[in-house]
Amino acid sequence: MEKLTNRSKVVSDKKMSFKERLYLPAVFKGMGITLKHFFQKKATINYPEEKREFSDIYRGRHVLKRDDEGRERCTACGLCALACPAEAITMIAAERKPDEKHLYREEKYAADYKINMLRCIFCGLCEEACPKEAIFLTQEIVKADYHREPLVYDKSLLVESVDNRIDVSKRQTPEVLAFKKDKTKRHNR
Repeated sequence: MEKLTNRSKVVSDKKMSFKERLYLPAVFKGMGITLKHFFQKKATINYPEEKREFSDIYRGRHVLKRDDEGRERCTACGLCALACPAEAITMIAAERKPDEKHLYREEKYAADYKINMLRCIFCGLCEEACPKEAIFLTQEIVKADYHREPLVYDKSLLVESVDNRIDVSKRQTPEVLAFKKDKTKRHNR
């Protein structure tokens, strides 16, 4: 049978020498690497006792923001769910009733909003896609768990409380911050 390519190699059955059969040079080389790393500074930190420094734009746990009057910003437009490459965001929209004007900013709101943190890759595309600046990624670390259910965050875990607002100004550019100060724009009312 004729060969298709000329890349075949002849394998030699060379016998190992006595020195190679002892594997001592390889063992000493490995011990040398171990001893070298033994005297270097450790790269790990003791997490609960020591906190690691994160950059200002670190992407951690999600938060659904409120406006200055304490109303939810999210209008359930679905752009964050469409932008999410991991398909981690799901929501159900509902119409605001007349007596709920103090709770929701627009006529439509997210009655059910869930983020599956097991799927989320923390890319920040949901944050970029939101036209109402309703969703942001914070500096907080997502807590680990042994079960799947607690890692599907719903509105009770995502919406920030009125008393404890989360500062996300470091995640915004100076142009955006200047635009938000202009109250003549409809977006900022």
